[in-house]
Amino acid sequence: MKSIKAILLLAAMLVMSFSAKADHDQVITFDQMPEVAQALHKQYFAGKVPLVVTVDWDDYTIRYESGEKVEFDKQGNWKEIDCRASQVPVELIPDEIKANIAATFPGTIILKIDRNRRGYEVKLNNGLEVEYSPTFQVIDIDD
Repeated sequence: MKSIKAILLLAAMLVMSFSAKADHDQVITFDQMPEVAQALHKQYFAGKVPLVVTVDWDDYTIRYESGEKVEFDKQGNWKEIDCRASQVPVELIPDEIKANIAATFPGTIILKIDRNRRGYEVKLNNGLEVEYSPTFQVIDIDD
């Protein structure tokens, strides 16, 4: 009986630690973001109204009233741009990815782009997701 109580207590503590980690976002003001992130917003998203700006242990996030979202790393470089129903600003898409998408999926637009150390992932308006290596080679295509 004691072992069951110990297991339940351990499980409860584990669940609480996961929820505490998930709630680590802190709301901040736009001016508290790195200058690089502020400059990107002003140049490419100036017409969008930030709904909330948050920071957690490894990134900053701007969520817009329109439902769009941009995530930045601690230095202010973009990590993810999710425009949901509109096009990611073409100037922010690497030329190799733009060329590949135009040649392979003509007429589509990129709704979301995600950048990390493994490469890039883009989501197109036709529902496809294309994954690229850091050297811009296509790794995977998902529907």
